[in-house]
Amino acid sequence: MNNHQALELIASLVPPGSRVLDLGCGSGETLAYLRDQRQCTGYGIEIADANVLACEQRGVNVIQLNLEEGLAIFDDQSFDVVLQLDTLQHLRNTESMLLETARVGRIGIVSFPNFAHWPNRLSVIGGRMPVTRALPYEWYDTPNIRVSTYADFEGLAQRCGLRVLDAFGIQDGACVRRWPNLMASTAVFKFERG
Repeated sequence: MNNHQALELIASLVPPGSRVLDLGCGSGETLAYLRDQRQCTGYGIEIADANVLACEQRGVNVIQLNLEEGLAIFDDQSFDVVLQLDTLQHLRNTESMLLETARVGRIGIVSFPNFAHWPNRLSVIGGRMPVTRALPYEWYDTPNIRVSTYADFEGLAQRCGLRVLDAFGIQDGACVRRWPNLMASTAVFKFERG
């Protein structure tokens, strides 16, 4: 999450004082914000050396771990909130990671680029894979293993036995609740075990 307004929208879903686990925490920006603005504590999980160093420089607790290996190091319900912000599209085992998120946290919050956003649809109709702020890579050099849509996640959540507590899209830092599958570049879901 680079956009400050988007960060604020997602942070508003996290209760003040929560114990948070941020999966794929990047440079630790979100955890630092939650610590400073919402008095949260917790850990980030990150694999990239440079991001681990950036987290440490921000004073964010970070564990270097490959998410593809799971979250076995954490007990059930170890955290109030587990974040997966712009992480799911990089994972091979999406369904098991969602189940792990629901296992180790009371609440899960995910965000991902919404492939069904209307400019993406137009690009595909024109015969090209989209390149946008939310999906900034060409098809041949993307770190994304998959793309998905707002509507796709609703079905996956149901399949995994998750209860969606809140769902919306984000476009240019603004919350989109009307037609988010079409009108938002980023999808956001807050969920718990069903």
